[in-house]
Amino acid sequence: MKVAIVHNDRVTTQVAVRHLKVLLAEKGILQDQQHPDLVISVGGDGTLISAFHKYKKQLGRVCFAGIHTGHLGFYTDWRNYDMEKLVEALATHPVAENEVAYPLLDMRVTTSCGVQNFLALNEASIKRISKTMEAEVWIGGERFEKFRGDGLCVSTPTGSTAYSKSLGGAVIHPRLKALQLTEIASINNLVFRTVGSPIVIAPDEWITIVPKNSDRAIVIVDGERISLTDVQKVDYRIAAEEIRFYQYGHHHFWERVNDAFIGDR
Repeated sequence: MKVAIVHNDRVTTQVAVRHLKVLLAEKGILQDQQHPDLVISVGGDGTLISAFHKYKKQLGRVCFAGIHTGHLGFYTDWRNYDMEKLVEALATHPVAENEVAYPLLDMRVTTSCGVQNFLALNEASIKRISKTMEAEVWIGGERFEKFRGDGLCVSTPTGSTAYSKSLGGAVIHPRLKALQLTEIASINNLVFRTVGSPIVIAPDEWITIVPKNSDRAIVIVDGERISLTDVQKVDYRIAAEEIRFYQYGHHHFWERVNDAFIGDR
């Protein structure tokens, strides 16, 4: 087994990474940053999202595991003081036999220059900054509503606890193959009328957003702005690819939700 390590620059993280490298070497686990079987993220959820985008072209062979050195994260199963347990588990419980797969978001953006595809772990949103955005929303090829507001967000089940939840979206179990559409500060009046609540899309359906002012639309994927001009439409669907996590030691999803948002356990 070959392991790659992706980490942030925090002092506590740097200390943890040095210790992790020693533990891996003691177990004879090789380190390979180019073609790993397992990517270990050390930091927080943002670090794991960065690791995902770094290795997204290798999703067919790569599995992920997260060690968090800061605040509680949804993608990080292990604490920095649990690294001995993680490395021991890797040595005794093969990655290929201890995986869980979650769906990803495939976003296709059509501009005057052509079509570009993007892959998202959490969510992708389209918005305007200086003025409200006007757009038509289509679901499964059928016109659904006319939207006006700051923007729209489409999230994966794993991303339902992130930006989407802050917009009033539902928390969706990550094993469900579904997408969620949430509104960003929608305006409802006699001209513009939306459903006004989050929408969960079935696996065989897709969402199309057609902005009225295509030259002013901004597209954001997993928190990063994509440099695009003249966005004519954006299609969202469940991706053919999946992200796989090392399941041994994987925390119960609803336990994570409780710890993150309620904290009464």
